[in-house]
Amino acid sequence: MSGPTYLAYDYPLLSAFWTMLVFFLWVMWFVLLFRVIVDIFRDDELSGWAKAGWLVFAIVLPFLGVFVYVIARGKNMGRREVEQARAQQQAFDSYVRETASGGRSTSVDELSRLSEIRARGDITDDEFRRAKELVLSGSGSSER
Repeated sequence: MSGPTYLAYDYPLLSAFWTMLVFFLWVMWFVLLFRVIVDIFRDDELSGWAKAGWLVFAIVLPFLGVFVYVIARGKNMGRREVEQARAQQQAFDSYVRETASGGRSTSVDELSRLSEIRARGDITDDEFRRAKELVLSGSGSSER
């Protein structure tokens, strides 16, 4: 038998399992390390020196630094991530609304503004009715 073929038969299944487990844990370790580093920079409560200290601690003594950081600041780490996700979602939602409207007001917006103007008494019911007909016919200010 050739060398590579013999190696394939000589590698037991349990060794393959342990190799995959160690590789998975190694990848998860780096994911945790990078999440901690990102959280150090994301935290607005830390001063610049505190951020530098945590970063040096996490890089020079990675296992100890990351575990101490997770124990000391892990609870707030999740909160900061949730706050950032909410802020990103709100920014995305407002961007979609602005883009979808194209900067133009819809007929519903114009009708609600007309109602407010009529409720304040700035226009009469007859003027409101004529303006409403213009908006609903499409020849109002929403058609630019």
